[in-house]
Amino acid sequence: FAPLRRAPEAIAERIREIPGVGIVETRVTAFVTLQMADYDEPVRGYILSLPQRHGSGGLNRLYLRAGRLPQADRDDEIVIGEAFAEHHGLVPGDRLEMILYGKKVSQHIVGIALSPEFVYQVGPGELIPDFKRFGIGWMEREPLAQALDLDGAFNDLVATLSPTASEDQVLEKVDLVLARWGGTGAYGRENQQSHRFLNEEFKQLTHMGRMFSFIFLGISAFLLHMVVGRLIDTQREQIAVLKAFGYSNAQVGLHYAKLVVAIVLLGTLAGVAAGAWLGHGLAGLYMDYYRIPHMVFNLRPQMALSAMSVTALAALAGAASAVWRGVRLPPAEAMRPEPPARFRATIVERMGLQRFLSPANRMVLRQMERRPVRALMTVLGVALATGIMVSGIFFPDSMDFIVDAEFHRASREDLAVSFIENTERRALFEIAALPGVRHAEPFRSVGIKLRKGNRERRTVIQGLAPGAELHRVLDARLQAVELPPDGLLLSDVLATVLDIRPGDRVSIETLEGRRGQYQVNVVGIIEQWIGMSAYMDLDALNRLTGEGDVISGAYLDVETHRRTRLLSLLEDRPRVAGTRSQAGTIQSWHETFEEVLLTFVGFISAMAGAITLGVVYNAARITLSERARELASLRVLGFTRGEISQILLGELSVLVLAAIPAGFVIGAWLSYQWAAQAPAELFKIPVVLSANTFALSATVVLIAAMFSALIVRQKLNHLDLIRALKTKE
Repeated sequence: FAPLRRAPEAIAERIREIPGVGIVETRVTAFVTLQMADYDEPVRGYILSLPQRHGSGGLNRLYLRAGRLPQADRDDEIVIGEAFAEHHGLVPGDRLEMILYGKKVSQHIVGIALSPEFVYQVGPGELIPDFKRFGIGWMEREPLAQALDLDGAFNDLVATLSPTASEDQVLEKVDLVLARWGGTGAYGRENQQSHRFLNEEFKQLTHMGRMFSFIFLGISAFLLHMVVGRLIDTQREQIAVLKAFGYSNAQVGLHYAKLVVAIVLLGTLAGVAAGAWLGHGLAGLYMDYYRIPHMVFNLRPQMALSAMSVTALAALAGAASAVWRGVRLPPAEAMRPEPPARFRATIVERMGLQRFLSPANRMVLRQMERRPVRALMTVLGVALATGIMVSGIFFPDSMDFIVDAEFHRASREDLAVSFIENTERRALFEIAALPGVRHAEPFRSVGIKLRKGNRERRTVIQGLAPGAELHRVLDARLQAVELPPDGLLLSDVLATVLDIRPGDRVSIETLEGRRGQYQVNVVGIIEQWIGMSAYMDLDALNRLTGEGDVISGAYLDVETHRRTRLLSLLEDRPRVAGTRSQAGTIQSWHETFEEVLLTFVGFISAMAGAITLGVVYNAARITLSERARELASLRVLGFTRGEISQILLGELSVLVLAAIPAGFVIGAWLSYQWAAQAPAELFKIPVVLSANTFALSATVVLIAAMFSALIVRQKLNHLDLIRALKTKE
């Protein structure tokens, strides 16, 4: 991909002659202002010329959803992107009005399409899709070139590489050829916006899948260990009889292994079905976010078998110690009932604090101390559920923090106006004089390659006026930083990637205007959550590039009641390339993340609840099975149902309450792991753990635990006292 200012078509032949270059296609592109009759917000568009072969071959072919491609002999036909069409209710046959290079143009919509180049469809300088305020369109090349005065020329180029080509060498040679023609730097597919976002998304899904798999397999192994262990304890006599008749340890162990496999088989079949259902739902969610023609969840047999095999191995590993403990008992010993547990004073009693506890509470403490491993594993299971919950619901708070830092503290303008090309600063006074503008501040954006040693990144230098109030840079405490009269301020992510510290000297290669290389001092590091940029004093930047006192646009503070009129006036300015609304950007953030976060938080809550339910219920059920005789004896001695429930469920309450603070710690650690997986060069996720996050996490876990307790309480209420009191001889 090689954007440039303007080059004659003959230059494409020189690109084709570069070793390693395959197919080369030139095209014409333009940013436009779209005029939507039913929408008051500013709407920007990106128009591209159709491939010369009209989709029958070549690169970045369109996938038509409706209608047709423009006819070669028509100059008033356009194909638009599906996302934009859906959000504005546009269909083939409608008309689309736009401001193209200062001229009002009316186009007839003949088709709705998708493009592999715009799977992730965002406007310039944006991070998330905004299908209402940014659209993609494709026209025949000739009318678009005529409007831009590019007859026989092009301003964008795409090419393929041969399998043996060195991408870095090809990019360097392409830049050398296009430097004279205003090339702004060629880049490969890995830096192409859609490819990069999709690639990062897949990386995060892989990481998330591994972590959740590890947690769930561990919980499953623990639960099976408890269940099988208790089953073997209740079947000691049968095991002894089998061994007395000549069955070996391996044969008895294989019997229980088959039982575990049967449990796993039923569970994994249900899990595969649930996974397929969730996979289809996730595919639908991605279809809304990424513009892909088809995304069908494909459950491959080998994938299902792999999942079932790994689950079976984890389950067998969890049950192995319980099985081994049961089968290794000599027959004579196994035929006797299990000896009662040793009763001794608890730590609390040895400290003399028992007088502060009721008899029921002392029983609870004794039971926990007799089974420390089980108690610890129960605490760990509930803590993991709490941790998963915390790590899942911290994202909304993080997004709110980013919106506050980036859009309320740093970028405080109402509108950002961009010019078609750099313009003398006096244009600012014309903009400031428009009705409704309270205050205007200039800015300049210069695309650069920033180098330190052998490290390099493409980024943008933002030149801001001294004392700017509408668009500021912030430090780690979110306080405004004054721009130095000379030198660079770098975002923390950019400084980390290039290993730059304050005081270092770096090399800058400008990619537009008077291209050149300069040495500049880095004087400070600032906090930035979206992207990675460099900042300079506007006058210092203009002195550095030597292009005079020019600006790229202006930030505006406007009167709300005159905003619509102001937008109309800005659209009529021939040098205005587009206008971005701060309120629209914030609204887009909330609209985009609301559905995604709501789905994600719901999924996380369901998982945390399921883990808690499984751990607490199994712990309670096994404890009830072990202590049924004791509890029945207490009922005969006059204890009420509520009192024996307190003995049984009191232990679980203590374990759950002990697990929640531990879960907060695990959740904080998991949150930092999720944040570390974010593509920092695109956006950085702050870990914001509010009191609401912890409260909601604890509430979900407590509700799941209480539900488990209610089920067990029902079993206690229907405890058969006569059967429980019978002694097995």
